[in-house]
Amino acid sequence: MGYQHSESATGKWQALTLAEQLGNIGSEVSRAKRWQGKDQKTFEGAVNRAIELFDLTIADSRWSKRLKELVRAREVFCDAIEGGKAYNSSLEDLDRYFFHFALLARSRR
Repeated sequence: MGYQHSESATGKWQALTLAEQLGNIGSEVSRAKRWQGKDQKTFEGAVNRAIELFDLTIADSRWSKRLKELVRAREVFCDAIEGGKAYNSSLEDLDRYFFHFALLARSRR
């Protein structure tokens, strides 16, 4: 599989804390929110990168006890980009949710 985040896929991602990983996912969620309905190519790129980062986080064995939560977050994100029919989710809500992880990660640097 060709990763857009090739450095992350080769192991750098596993060196990050959970807050850092989720904060990075949040950056892509924010980009998707910003470009939804404005630039389809840029929107799709952000969506694909977010899903890739979700998958890298889900594959990180350190978070096995939080696997259900991580998989559900990915599912809710996918629902949001499809219109929020299953969970009444929105990219706006997810952007706010992930923003807190970015703040936490930044405060620990």
